[in-house]
Amino acid sequence: MKFYTDIFTRTVSLESLLDAWDKFKVGKKHKPDVQVFERRLEDNLFALHDDLVSKRYRHGEYSGFYIKDPRVRLIHKSIVRDRIVHHAVFKTLNAIFEPTFIFDSYSCREDKGTHRAVRRLRMFADAVRGAHGNCFVLKCDIRKFFHSIDHGILLEIISRRIKDVDMVWLIKTLVESFPVQTQIEREGGEEGAPSEISLHSFSRTSISMNWTSS
Repeated sequence: MKFYTDIFTRTVSLESLLDAWDKFKVGKKHKPDVQVFERRLEDNLFALHDDLVSKRYRHGEYSGFYIKDPRVRLIHKSIVRDRIVHHAVFKTLNAIFEPTFIFDSYSCREDKGTHRAVRRLRMFADAVRGAHGNCFVLKCDIRKFFHSIDHGILLEIISRRIKDVDMVWLIKTLVESFPVQTQIEREGGEEGAPSEISLHSFSRTSISMNWTSS
């Protein structure tokens, strides 16, 4: 297993924060809070960088709103500066953990998604029908999974590979900004990394089991 000991400085560098800003603002340039942040973009990024390097950084509160798609959901989003940090940390974590995920995990991953998952499922189903005649599928879901992730276990999994104490501090700051008991959903796709990291061991165990019909 490869360990990572010097990634905090790169993650919170001005170059990294600017790259995170560029990714974050896609499709959001007309939102008032994004426009306000961009008016003093250089000052805001420098201030954010200084807070991160000095460890004065504290995650802000979430604001809530409802959407219907089709069921009503309460969504909470963080302020712009925090979401820039989300993107910067996601980029670092994704580079480390993405290669360890199983191939057939399709949520919140580049070049994956629902349509590819459906095509892959159809391929497996057709192969099973051709060989055995019947195909049985186990459909299940983890209720409110993101809200119920055990922060201690998640941080322990991450700490197995990341030995940079400053990076662990920043990850812990982000993770603990979202209380487990708060039954809400966060806006944006940056949560893909922690959710996939949490499910990784389960996915590995599932595909290693010998599933047979009786």
